[in-house]
Parts: sequence; C-alpha cells; structure tokens
Amino acid sequence: MKTYLTLKPETEAVFELVDRKSRFIAALRHVETEAEAEGFVDEVRALHHDARHHVPAWVLASGKERASDDGEPQRTSGLPSLDALRGAGLADVCAVTTRYFGGTLLGPGGLVRAYGGAVAGAVEEARSQGIVVEMRPVTRVACCIPYAWYDQVRRMARDAGGKVVGQIFTDEVQLTCDFRAGEEEAFRAKVTELASGRDLCVVHGPRFAEF
Repeated sequence: MKTYLTLKPETEAVFELVDRKSRFIAALRHVETEAEAEGFVDEVRALHHDARHHVPAWVLASGKERASDDGEPQRTSGLPSLDALRGAGLADVCAVTTRYFGGTLLGPGGLVRAYGGAVAGAVEEARSQGIVVEMRPVTRVACCIPYAWYDQVRRMARDAGGKVVGQIFTDEVQLTCDFRAGEEEAFRAKVTELASGRDLCVVHGPRFAEF
C-alpha cells in the first residue's frame, strides 16, 4: 500500500489561465467516489452554464480514473488534465476545467498546454492554501489494560510512533492507538511482554488516513 496526496475533505482550489482571450478556469476538489466526482462536474456545469466546455478528470485511490474532452478535439483536454493530476501524485480528486472561448483557435498544442496548465495551476493553488495532505496506510490497535499500566502503555505507544486516538474507562482502560502500517508490531510486542505473554491487542487492518 503506497502513500498518495489528496485535498482535505470539503476543500476546493480554483485557478484561472487566460490564453488569447480564452479563459480556462480549473476547479479542484476532494472526492472519494465516482458519484461524488460526477456531482462535482454537475455543480461546475451549473455554475458556469454559459461556458462552451467543462472538461472533467478524476483519479480515485482505488485506481479508477476518468477524463473527457467534452467536445474539444480528441486528447487535447481530458488527457492533459488527467496527466496533471497523475504528475502531482494526487488521488481522490476531481478537476473540472471550464473554458470560455475567446474567439481565437489555439490549435491542439495550445489546448494541451492550456488545459494541463490550468489543472497544474489549481494543484499549486491547493498547495499554497495548505490543503494538500499525504494519506498513508494506518493500522489501528485497541488494547484493554489495567489502570496501573495506563501511563506506561501510553508511553509505549508514543515511543513506537503511535497516536492515542481514544480511551474508554470502565473496570479496565480500553486504549485505541493509530500507527503507520507495520510500526504497530513493536507496540504490540511490548504490551504482550508487559502482560507476561498474553496478547491484549486487537489489530485492525490498515486503511488510508492522514497521519
């Protein structure tokens, strides 16, 4: 499982590029499903209902991706937009570039540069806003321990690079920690040693999360 970059949920970046009076307005948003991507495309179409083209490109963390030229000459808009997202290492994102025609034909090369440049500009705008985050495989570990071990086990988690994300106090303490995938084993071994060989940890399968 590799790391990837994405935008923070519920954030958006917009960048406008002008070439020979044609306006290319690229909007970039975090999405996690095809339906969310298609919904974003519909939003942009409604917002710029008087524009000639709305070129979408999206990449999901699952590996699914899609792009459309939306009436522009083949391979001059959707693919350059998709390449800009791939080149930035982004996933779970959708870019939609709206074009207002300025009266001058740009030719295939000009369109490739304009669409790719607009999406790349939106990516840089997202970076400047601080809304680009790295997602990595994270493993969650929950363990039930006696109260007397509470401070010690918290230190063990911290020393192993983990973060305590939850705790429930009943007759015991249930401590829930997140680790970068693979780093949880050192913590689990320490807790098992403390418990004289008893495995007190429940390890959940890795998922992608900001860490």
